[in-house]
Amino acid sequence: MTQVDEHFDPSLVYRPEPVHVEKQQKLRMFDVAHCPDRVVKTYRDMHRNQTVEFVTKKLQDFHMCSRGHMTVMEALQTLNKFIDASDPDVDVPNIYHAFQTAERIRERHPDKEWFQLTGLLHDLGKLLAFFGEPQWAVVGDTFPVGCIPAPSVVFGIDSFEGNPDIEKYKVPVQSADIQQV
Repeated sequence: MTQVDEHFDPSLVYRPEPVHVEKQQKLRMFDVAHCPDRVVKTYRDMHRNQTVEFVTKKLQDFHMCSRGHMTVMEALQTLNKFIDASDPDVDVPNIYHAFQTAERIRERHPDKEWFQLTGLLHDLGKLLAFFGEPQWAVVGDTFPVGCIPAPSVVFGIDSFEGNPDIEKYKVPVQSADIQQV
């Protein structure tokens, strides 16, 4: 499991300034040669199978939110049974990650309760795995479908081999207009 400096602000990894690039590279390393097989397989499956057609079908399947009802605490407790196969840094149930995220945000932003709540709830979509969805469909770093993936995507463009959208939609993500996607 990768150790991160507890005083490092992860929001810095999203900043574009070159001074932050080194910190960004140390936070999460997704090198195929050094990642557990489960992580590589999850991303390969995700990149091969998440297509415009797949997403459109899932929107139809889930738009009614009829799979079940539970409180937020019940949902979080359900995540006690879930270990995210896409994360090379974490091999504990997702509920730990949810509370750690919320707590870290609380420490740094005590006046932003909305942000703390967002940190607590941000992975609840993973519950879909308990309703028959494969992990590759509900975990991992997101990417837009219907576009050529950005070069920075986890494991690179080569990991999309076999995804029919790559040839079908030749719109670079950097220039994609929402109407083209």
